[in-house]
Amino acid sequence: MTSKAKSVNKALDEAVPLCEPVLRIREAMRYTLLSGGKRVRPMLCLAACELVGGQESTAMPAACADEMIHASSLIQDDLPCMDDDSFRRGKSTNHIVFGEVIAVLTADALIALAVKKLATSTSLGVPPERVLRAVLEMAKAVGTEGLVAGQEADLAGEGMSLEENEAGLEHLEFIHIHKTAALLEAAAVIGAIIGGGSDEEIERLRRYARCIGLMFQVVDDVLDVKKSSEELGKTAGKDLVAGKLTYPRVMGVEKSREYAEKLNREAREHLQGFDSNKVSPMLSLADYIVNRQN
Repeated sequence: MTSKAKSVNKALDEAVPLCEPVLRIREAMRYTLLSGGKRVRPMLCLAACELVGGQESTAMPAACADEMIHASSLIQDDLPCMDDDSFRRGKSTNHIVFGEVIAVLTADALIALAVKKLATSTSLGVPPERVLRAVLEMAKAVGTEGLVAGQEADLAGEGMSLEENEAGLEHLEFIHIHKTAALLEAAAVIGAIIGGGSDEEIERLRRYARCIGLMFQVVDDVLDVKKSSEELGKTAGKDLVAGKLTYPRVMGVEKSREYAEKLNREAREHLQGFDSNKVSPMLSLADYIVNRQN
């Protein structure tokens, strides 16, 4: 994971150079894109590509594209009109440093750059039909079938009591299948598409990624309750203050942990039948997510 993260960071750094004229928006793009992070999505994309027989170099543009979309979503999520957060990855959020106008434009610019980056895969010998399929998958993950729908549902759920929400868990899972899992799902699927995976392999990886996407959010919600802001690198306890639906609020901390373990087992089941050597990074990634501490 350390080796893959270094490769991804190098590629991201090269994707947004500080060239002349030096635009403030380029600085803002680099500020969020290169501010650390776990690089789970690009690593998942690379691992999925290699699992179905592709090469890391072939999937790197797609991996970068997925991380650019993720960075864009973080900028938007932190805006005053959304979650109004001033602390992310141990640093001030984008709009605090650069202002709201630049932050909004930066989020737009990162989405555009992600599409451009993904399209460059054709120059690496990836057939155009695969690239088109990957672009459509990414568009689905970002729009009203993915991130946008999840964010709207998340905001709508603020202050909602569990009595008012007759299906609290169902509503919560709708939020995070779309807001959190969608981009992880897209990362795995796009990697498999670029790598030339079969339809069956792609769908098995989709189901695996959906499990680890939900698992990522369950663990995130538990950490938000149990850890401090300094330990997390972001504002702790903010979801509780905002009255958001979270897994600990709906099912309690211990049941949430049990659910995360269940999702990990299901994720591993979807990988049965793949080459045991090639699949080990995917298994390790799932274990990393369920056991992470920040």
